Amino acid sequence: MASSISSLHLHHLIFFSKHYPSTSSSAAFTFLRPSRTFPHISCSSSSSSSPSPPVEFNITFAPSKPKPKSQFDFLFIPWITRGEDGNLQLQTQPPARLLHELANANTGKPKKKEKEKPKKPAAASPPPTRSKAARRFYNENFRDSAQRLSKVLAAAGVASRRSSEELIFAGKVTVNGSVCNTPQTRVDPAKDMIYVNGNRLPKKLPPKVYIALNKPKGYICSSGEKESKSAMELFDDYLSGWGKLNPGLPKPRLFTVGRLDVATSGLIIVTNDGDFAQALTHPSFKLTKEYIATVEGTVGNRHLMAITKGTVVDGVHCTPDSVELLPRQPDMPRARLRIVVHEGRNHEVRELVKNAGLQIYALKRVRIGGYRLPVDLG
Repeated sequence: MASSISSLHLHHLIFFSKHYPSTSSSAAFTFLRPSRTFPHISCSSSSSSSPSPPVEFNITFAPSKPKPKSQFDFLFIPWITRGEDGNLQLQTQPPARLLHELANANTGKPKKKEKEKPKKPAAASPPPTRSKAARRFYNENFRDSAQRLSKVLAAAGVASRRSSEELIFAGKVTVNGSVCNTPQTRVDPAKDMIYVNGNRLPKKLPPKVYIALNKPKGYICSSGEKESKSAMELFDDYLSGWGKLNPGLPKPRLFTVGRLDVATSGLIIVTNDGDFAQALTHPSFKLTKEYIATVEGTVGNRHLMAITKGTVVDGVHCTPDSVELLPRQPDMPRARLRIVVHEGRNHEVRELVKNAGLQIYALKRVRIGGYRLPVDLG
């Protein structure tokens, strides 16, 4: 090697040399790569063929950096965020919101959603395997026939459902030897011993009865007033012969479905079925009722328009569903109107006709819902 290092100050160092020849002179430089860190190196180089003064090199190495404690100490990532003033700004640390979301992130594998299995269509009910007579025998003898106590008392003819509840609250009804004060208690007359005022209730309840009555004038529908004739008095002969026609069955407690005033005649239904009566009278079912009103005088279009517009009854404006002037008949000199209503308020038809300036001679109800008064019923 033509060049020589004049001075070298190092302690306990090992060098690996690699020669690179120079194209301008015979001098060669040696690049040293230390295997350890060292603070300072001084060296000089000279050439024998050149009279120029030797070149000195002064190499200084920076001290080694300490090992980073975490990966974020040496990794610089610029974060562009929006400050409180709304302007974009550059910061060296990640936003606090991002760190919070990373800390609370769920790193587990996402669960696969189970595919919903298509529901199988409901199978049609199989046809009955027993005859109608066999099913009736099962329902009458083996099927659970428990009912509310108040309903059983009303069906047995003890009293109305409201009066039966008063008897229960008064402690006058016992079930299997214990006083019962709850009308909603489920009982079965065929299995439970029920006593009312010391009298035992029959095991069999009377059958359901449905009667269409052509009520004449002069009869009221309630049975509480003794000074007036009640429509229920027309059934005295029917009920007196009940034992001969239906041996072994108790007499039903009959009542009228709805009411007709004392001066109105026509169709009224009598039964002992409370659910059936509720379906006919409750306004939510919106059953229409048809009346034939015989009026005095001549009926014109203005009268029909006035009836159609309706009137106020009991603070409620009532309008009829339809109004029709019937053709005159030879044996009936007075005009007749067919009026259909659905609310059935007290004296509603009479108030509609009176508001139109007409006077009613006779009023008759001929239809309730789908039940029409038979023509041949006296």
